[in-house]
Amino acid sequence: MPSIALLPALLVVALIAAPVHPDESLKKEAVKTVDAHRDALVSLSDQVWRLAETALKETRSSALLADFAEQHGFRVTRGVGGLPTAFVAEYGDSAPVIAVMGEYDALPGISQKARPAKAPFAEGAGGHGCGHNLFGAGSLGAALAVKQLIEAGKIEGTVRFYGTPAEEAVGGKIYMARAGAFEDVDVMLAWHPSVTTRADTVSTQAIVDLAVEFEGRTAHAASDPWNARSAADGAEAFTHGINLLREHVKPSVRLHYVVQSAGDVPNVVPDHARVWIWVRDWTRDGVEDVLARVRQIGEGAALVANVTHTITVQGGDYELLVNQAGAKALDANLRWLGELQYTDEEQAFARELQRQAGVEPTGMTPEIVPLEGQEPEGGSTDVGDVSWIVPTLHVSVTTAPDVPWHAWPVVAASGMSIGHKGMLQAAKVLAATMVDLFANDRLRTEVREEFADQTEGFTYEPYIPPGPPMVP
Repeated sequence: MPSIALLPALLVVALIAAPVHPDESLKKEAVKTVDAHRDALVSLSDQVWRLAETALKETRSSALLADFAEQHGFRVTRGVGGLPTAFVAEYGDSAPVIAVMGEYDALPGISQKARPAKAPFAEGAGGHGCGHNLFGAGSLGAALAVKQLIEAGKIEGTVRFYGTPAEEAVGGKIYMARAGAFEDVDVMLAWHPSVTTRADTVSTQAIVDLAVEFEGRTAHAASDPWNARSAADGAEAFTHGINLLREHVKPSVRLHYVVQSAGDVPNVVPDHARVWIWVRDWTRDGVEDVLARVRQIGEGAALVANVTHTITVQGGDYELLVNQAGAKALDANLRWLGELQYTDEEQAFARELQRQAGVEPTGMTPEIVPLEGQEPEGGSTDVGDVSWIVPTLHVSVTTAPDVPWHAWPVVAASGMSIGHKGMLQAAKVLAATMVDLFANDRLRTEVREEFADQTEGFTYEPYIPPGPPMVP
């Protein structure tokens, strides 16, 4: 037995020599794997960025990601949920099943080169103004890092990557959910490119997508308009009613529409008109309340114009169900990794993007936003639907400065080193958190128990019509 005098010294030695916590050691290995595949992931992201394929047309983008997964030893199932550009890549054959989602659809008409001034890459083409080229590649990088740990026998279970198309239009995840693609997943992870870096503790907006159509009777607009029943009048009465409704909804509600058709020439009274409208609120219950009023306004507009009408639900998203236990794990790993660092050249690029966009040129903001006091942001996502089926942990990672989104400045940042840095950071935080979920039974149980409490008595019903989605 050592003397009492030697105990402090031995304690110091023991502390210094204490082994790294197994979870941290595995996480470091996962991060090392992401770094080792850095060039391949950046190349994958840039290829998807250049293709800029829009919703349900992401044939080559989907194939690039699926082929990459297959080449790295994943089993790949294509055409999931009846969507040709959806796929699942998995490795392992035991529980638990921890999964991560990725997207790769672009937005139409915002093509842009990786330059801080407006310059289309291909005139009139699409562009990744929401950073989905980074989303897919980053998530697949995380899945690859975990796959290698399973392959080496260092963790047990199954890792999956879900390639999910058409988030910007019909919500590909909803069709995959309807097909039961997520039902055996223990925990799902996802991330999104952003202006800030944070483990998300605020929800997204629920949304319903409607087509409101009016059918009337045509006639000569000058010689016998009394014989007509104007569908355009129905559309006009409807949009007027919607605008009157704006005064009488909660501040959280958003109503936006376009009149897609209301006749072709002025001297023919139109017999068909179509309004495309989206209704949003912070909860699905809130959306349902407003939807009931929208339906009444449609009926009233048809009476005003003496025409018939139909209202078709084309799609919609649930709000994101936030999992606080999972958010704490993501936040801990963000802080373990540390803040992103930017070069002088990257800061200059960011500030010039902001000047060109008419935004204060503050540059990149690397700070990690705390879990408490996060400000809600407008927007909806089909990740919300998945979060009501399986506990879903969501993180945002900085990939662009504070500029308008769904616009060319984000396309520019998504195709250069600022976006690449955020993508790789996302891959690392996702991989580290997945390691936690595999290795820490208690964390996985806490995440699932919180989810069970939140969804007790709930039955998921998607906001999509029967059959496959229509290509927008």
